Amino acid sequence: MGVLVGKAAPDFTAAAVLGNGEIVDTYTLSEAIKGKKAVVFFYPLDFTFVCPSELLAFDHRMEEFTKRGVEVIGVSIDSQFSHNAWRNTPVNEGGIGPVKYTLVADVKHEICQAYDVEAEGGVAFRGSFLIDEDGLVRHQVVNDLPLGRNVDEMLRMVDALAFHQEHGEVCPAGWKDGDAGMTASPDGVAAYLSENADSL
Repeated sequence: MGVLVGKAAPDFTAAAVLGNGEIVDTYTLSEAIKGKKAVVFFYPLDFTFVCPSELLAFDHRMEEFTKRGVEVIGVSIDSQFSHNAWRNTPVNEGGIGPVKYTLVADVKHEICQAYDVEAEGGVAFRGSFLIDEDGLVRHQVVNDLPLGRNVDEMLRMVDALAFHQEHGEVCPAGWKDGDAGMTASPDGVAAYLSENADSL
């Protein structure tokens, strides 16, 4: 698997269903996220099993992502029409309902290949990528197909990146919003650990 952290997020243009339900033929990542943080997440297929739980978990946290100025974009190898049908299927019938973020159609598999998350058989692993305002990947995690991801962890990463950008300090293990940061120096490490080592 390739590591994209520290590199420019691969750009793409593809058909998509927007969060308002509009179907577009040309959704371009760089235009949609210009000057903003973004989370691009991949999932195997519409109308499957673990996937709807993840897509609903993202949707249930959209207010938190929006509050932080973060665009959320889901990608699978399904068509925009399949995405639309899944959005129009009630949750109690295995659908996802009208999720409030964009779903991109990667029918040619070019996007999952560019992000190096294509599994054997052609579907995407459960890859998640946090992209900063300059279009750089700052965090990525890739789960195997049976393992659903933790969307709260992505929110924690968004907060950690924002904290680092604002204060210049680094975020130690388990850091969450409101916790102390650490100065990236031997003295900073010593000071942090003297106060916090037992709670790590």
